Amino acid sequence: MKSQPIFDYPLFALGFRAFFALAGLAALILIVFWNAMFKGAFMLEHYFPDNYWHAHEMLLGYAVAVIAGFLLTAVKNWTGKPTLSGDQLASVCLLWLYGRILPFYAGLLPDALIALVDFAFLPVLAYHLSKPIIAAKNYNNLFFIGLLLLLALGNGLIHAEMLGLQANTAAIGIQLIIATIIIMILAIAGRVFPFFTERGIPGTLIIRNPIVDKVSIASAVMVFGLQIAGISGTWLALAATLAVVVNAVRLAGWYVPRIRYVPLLWVLYVGYGWVVLGFMLTALAAYSVVSPSLALHAFTLGGIGVLTLGMMARVSLGHTGRALKASNAIAVAFVSINFAALFRVLLPIALPHWYEVLIYISTLFWLAAFSLFVFVYAPILVRPRIDGQEG
Repeated sequence: MKSQPIFDYPLFALGFRAFFALAGLAALILIVFWNAMFKGAFMLEHYFPDNYWHAHEMLLGYAVAVIAGFLLTAVKNWTGKPTLSGDQLASVCLLWLYGRILPFYAGLLPDALIALVDFAFLPVLAYHLSKPIIAAKNYNNLFFIGLLLLLALGNGLIHAEMLGLQANTAAIGIQLIIATIIIMILAIAGRVFPFFTERGIPGTLIIRNPIVDKVSIASAVMVFGLQIAGISGTWLALAATLAVVVNAVRLAGWYVPRIRYVPLLWVLYVGYGWVVLGFMLTALAAYSVVSPSLALHAFTLGGIGVLTLGMMARVSLGHTGRALKASNAIAVAFVSINFAALFRVLLPIALPHWYEVLIYISTLFWLAAFSLFVFVYAPILVRPRIDGQEG
């Protein structure tokens, strides 16, 4: 006799629901904690040093939750095979959640156990995603399994330093994780931007250029490869400049003027623009014109932050049977997340003496954006599809 699933709720019907909900809440909680740490108002024994905790949690907590939700949903579409749902999905969500909580129990739990629980999530996710891909013989999408394993490698390098197994590997691990997420974004953008644009603006036909698509990703690999190898100066500047040009050409090739009237589209294009700006600032940082931190946050807060918020908003509507139209509140959220990036990345160049104030304002805009997302999308994610279909 088949047992009744414990987690037989709409929230666990498909990966995007549970993981986007977790990502929205994490975006709020993690930044509140980080702001308190930054000000010295929150001090607690922790597995990670403060700066590493911030980087680890925003990348392997928030961003990876969005990636998990997106891939669990996309792989089902790509292969026609079911992905995690119900109890299995809930158990993987709990594994992700334990990875966020256990570092606060440093000193009470063995460090090796904390590292193992956090590290396990990405390999487990990769395993569950690889099964439908292989079953459907959809081998080209094993590329994304490889990227998930690269993220796991980066996480392993962080934990190797935390456990004292290796020295000076955490920073390399963080660089590898950022590089992998940006490359994943560039790959996914080539699939979804033209499709979303054609769906969002009737009568539009986007001409794809496979050569530009490949060179845009290859140039990004070159930039991040040089950074991980510790090579800066002229070589890094040239590679970053190539990445700026190629990715700007790619983005311009998809752009149509009516995009600016469709929030679910312009947020994605602006998010990609932050990635292009990240490469531009990387070129300038190679000659010490600007701080490398500004390039880093152009990629993370700007590129990853803006694009993930936009993707969660768009995917959640499409896969719950709703009209693909952003509410006014979500349009404000899109503006807010871009202001968060503006105050964190660009204004410190002009107003370096106001750095801490600008960081605080950026934090407020970030919290406003994700508060609106959670307020609008929590009811959508926990309710069944309005068209009565599964998912």
